[in-house]
Amino acid sequence: MRQDQIGQVAELFSLLGDPNRLRIVLACLDGPRSVGEIAEEVGASQSLTSHHLRLLRTARLLRPERAGRSVRYVLDDDHVRDVIRTMVSHVCDPHEHRDGEARPDHP
Repeated sequence: MRQDQIGQVAELFSLLGDPNRLRIVLACLDGPRSVGEIAEEVGASQSLTSHHLRLLRTARLLRPERAGRSVRYVLDDDHVRDVIRTMVSHVCDPHEHRDGEARPDHP
């Protein structure tokens, strides 16, 4: 991997390190959401949500889909969806090894 690519990946993880932005991405995991729906789901103002959406769009983590006059946001591609789901699984299933074997509980 080239140095510039390492920097780009680090930047993406940095963007997702903000809890509000991560909540926005998680809200879009299962399908398109409007700004209002996302704001309500994550408990943020529409203004703040729009700001975060702009950053996530610029990073190509989310993309807008237009339907007439409305805009809904979706994950940009399956790579993004896979990374997010893998990280959620890593946190929510801490007793699983990568090979699927259960780990013994730690004291």
